[in-house]
Amino acid sequence: MASCIYFCDSKGRSILSRRYRDDISPSAIEKFPSLLVDSEQESNVIPPCLTHNGIQYLFIQHNDLYVLTMTRSLSVNVAQVFAFLYKLVDVLAEYVKTVEEESIRDNFVIIYELLDEMMDYGIPQITETKMLKQYITQKSFKLIKSAKKSKNVMRPPSQLTKSVSWRPEGITYKKNEAFLDVIESINMLITAQGQVLRSEILGTVKVKSHLSGMPDLKLGLNDKGIFTSDGNASQVDSSTQKRSNIELEDLKFHQCVRLSKFENEKIITFIPPDGDFELMNYRLSTPIKPLIWCDVKIQVHSKSRIEIHCRAKAQIKKKSTANNVEILIPIPDDADSPKFKYSHGSVKWVPEKSAIIWKLKSFPGGKEYSMAAQLGLPSISDLEIPKAKRPVQVKFQIPYFTTSGIQVRYLKINEPKLQYQSYPWVRYITESGDDYTIRTA
Repeated sequence: MASCIYFCDSKGRSILSRRYRDDISPSAIEKFPSLLVDSEQESNVIPPCLTHNGIQYLFIQHNDLYVLTMTRSLSVNVAQVFAFLYKLVDVLAEYVKTVEEESIRDNFVIIYELLDEMMDYGIPQITETKMLKQYITQKSFKLIKSAKKSKNVMRPPSQLTKSVSWRPEGITYKKNEAFLDVIESINMLITAQGQVLRSEILGTVKVKSHLSGMPDLKLGLNDKGIFTSDGNASQVDSSTQKRSNIELEDLKFHQCVRLSKFENEKIITFIPPDGDFELMNYRLSTPIKPLIWCDVKIQVHSKSRIEIHCRAKAQIKKKSTANNVEILIPIPDDADSPKFKYSHGSVKWVPEKSAIIWKLKSFPGGKEYSMAAQLGLPSISDLEIPKAKRPVQVKFQIPYFTTSGIQVRYLKINEPKLQYQSYPWVRYITESGDDYTIRTA
């Protein structure tokens, strides 16, 4: 996959390197600084892949560092390369806290050890931080030696000799619990007339495992257009599944999930890592109606003041309630002297964002609230007509609700040796994504 790993400073000069193959000359890294400069001069934006003399320079930028790998192969899995580079930075952060030029120079011994364990001949090997910490310590920067009398014998951690590499043995809890959160983020682009131009659901199933021993969990989900009888899933690659008018574009599992069991029976079985982890995530591009709809009208009076009327409606079931709703309405940069009238919540003028923010702590389904604002426009000229070109942004969170209809039918926990009583907890949350916006009239 990769011939080498380099850590370079902000100018692209090598600080530390580990070579796995000899197909690329060590002098190739000397060209990297000039490639960065040429690329920045051409487009002002440096792409994550540069090519020179048949060598592909693939890199990410983190703080004042470039983390770089090189390859001559055109068939390399680029997504896997970047996933490894980002994972490498995450692992280093667990050891050196802040990954930057100074910390790389100060901790080169432990970084070399990690590079040797995480990749072999350019192929990723161990990337689980919990397992690496079993035998690479932060304080001594040396491998932990075997407890036997022979001091020169190095033993791999027990996780390397078993199929369950992500979970050590001997974990114990006084109270055995598993918490499962189904979180769906909604991104939408809506016209001023209420037409949905784009919508998607980004779903994540998060697990917090506080379970003793080596438990085996079985998770059953409903089949309302989410999974099909002939669908496939992959831990690395995306898959496409269709049923009715719902299209599941991406479905990815944590490595602990037994994929063959899921493909055959649509049941998710796994031995969980200890603590917090993402069990699965998915994406749905499907037409859905706005959950929180805002009708915003902006009027200019005598070119000296602007008036804004906002009517917000919670278009969710009456038994559901949206919490911590924030409606950010853009206003002209020079608007001032605001006056507000509103039926519920609180309204605040935020001049640094050129916006007013209407906050509703609780917004029950089916309810409709209104707000009016009037602001002065001191710098208006006869040739200018103020217009807020930016869309309205909406944030919200709806507990006990999923837009896709995904539901957990059961979560069974079995520890064959300990046979303890366990307590599974399931929670559903739907929230606004990073791009839930409504255009203004």
